Amino acid sequence: MANLPKNAHISTHPCLQAKLSQLRSASTNSKDVQTLVHEIALMVGYEALASGLTAADDGKDESPLGYGYTRATVSPAPSSICIVPILRSGLSMVSALSSLLPTPVSIHHLGMYREKSTLQPVEYYNNLPYHKSTATNPNASSPSELAIIVDPIIATGATACAAIDSLKDWGVKKIIVCAVLATEEGLAAACGEWAEGVEVWVGGCDKDVDERGMIKPGLGDIGDRLYLTIGK
Repeated sequence: MANLPKNAHISTHPCLQAKLSQLRSASTNSKDVQTLVHEIALMVGYEALASGLTAADDGKDESPLGYGYTRATVSPAPSSICIVPILRSGLSMVSALSSLLPTPVSIHHLGMYREKSTLQPVEYYNNLPYHKSTATNPNASSPSELAIIVDPIIATGATACAAIDSLKDWGVKKIIVCAVLATEEGLAAACGEWAEGVEVWVGGCDKDVDERGMIKPGLGDIGDRLYLTIGK
């Protein structure tokens, strides 16, 4: 891809590319779609978190043979990290990203759909916790230091940009976006929404979308393929 933004990262792993090719096929059934999305998310997430996290000491422990050693964790600490799936297809990537982290992290959901005529995102659900104390909410939580947005597809980039804006307004310091497939336009839009605070990691990148806003050749409607709702 020419003129790739510096905060855009497209995987070149040969195994990932082979799995992406399998995922593209119209003959791939729903169970295999779920497995492939999970496996690709694991590979994209592995690369993204290797870059976005650092190792940190986590106290002392003892091996089964009685030898002492220094435990390792990640920085930012898991308590300062959250995963943010974009409903509904982003749910398919949560377990993969969660499994990479040493301990469980908070999961906050954003529900968005694309309005058919404008292809612009409409938010219908947001469970980011309030972080400003008020009389009715005295125990508000602090925003996460790092938010990991997961969504299989970045088509026009409008949904990713809306999610980035919501998290930036919430107060996160850094955002990592993990996706299975993007377009060049969508990748550039997501990377440019908050260039100093966002890193975008994708398994592959296609040229553009068709008149319906679907990536060409793309993956089809990945949510329908995941959840067997084709023809609804």
